[in-house]
Amino acid sequence: MTLAVLLSGQGGQHPRMFDLTADWPDAAPIFAAAERVLGHDPREFVRSPGADLHGNRTGQILCCVAALAGWTIVEAARPARVIVAGYSIGDLAAWGCAARFDAEVILRLAAIRAEAMDAASGEGFALAGIRGLRLAEIETIAGRHGCHLAIRNAADSAVVGGPRSALEEVCSAARAAGAQRAVVLSVRTPSHTPLLRDASRRFEEALAAEHPRRPPAGAPRLISGLDGAAVFEVQAGLSKLARQISETIDWAACLVACREYGCETVLELGPGHALATMAREAIPGARVHALEEFRSASGAAEWIKGR
Repeated sequence: MTLAVLLSGQGGQHPRMFDLTADWPDAAPIFAAAERVLGHDPREFVRSPGADLHGNRTGQILCCVAALAGWTIVEAARPARVIVAGYSIGDLAAWGCAARFDAEVILRLAAIRAEAMDAASGEGFALAGIRGLRLAEIETIAGRHGCHLAIRNAADSAVVGGPRSALEEVCSAARAAGAQRAVVLSVRTPSHTPLLRDASRRFEEALAAEHPRRPPAGAPRLISGLDGAAVFEVQAGLSKLARQISETIDWAACLVACREYGCETVLELGPGHALATMAREAIPGARVHALEEFRSASGAAEWIKGR
């Protein structure tokens, strides 16, 4: 069996996002590391009244915590062959799942990444999701309103970034053109657009100060979230990890890579189930679930084993 593990991006954070992993013993070190970076135990923080789960720094850390905590369930199941690919901030988490960095380094880098993005963009920006129009048409509408194509999800689905007021106009124009869905998302940063070039530069400098580990035998194959290519050369992979902050990412290519590697089983780790939904369409016949669809961590591990 080949398992594809997909790591969520921002937008789906919610108060129950750690229900399956909160008491899973193998995840305890992840939560301890997260408390040192976040300043709060994430399991308690997400349930705190009024907690801002969608602030950029907080959201990126929480998404990485969810991915890394969920990964300990995958490790317990010991699947034979695994590939990992991450969506947006999930791309950074994938380097932790692939044993290139330990959890504390990933979480610290998530904080640095978010701070660099906030400094580069300022206030008043966001992302919008559009589905039901050809990519070329979505890009044309976005450009007409001073926005940029941020993520290619499928042939008729994309994410667009820019000023929030302009994105409202983009969504109205997309709906008028026949889009099935066009909404401004809860993410407050124009990720994966040229507006964040300075953030890419700063994050590349931060990555250059780290020392990735050589993955052990049997470690997952790491797929770049920028273009779906396997990461064989570390420095080239780190460059892509920095560049994806300000360049359009091709998630559709990542799903094609999963299909071409013969993945029969797909599991999304992180808040929500958006990646699982996309995988069901892109990889017909595969067994697909999001971790949050299970009732227990042990149940998820048994499912991974094929039982």
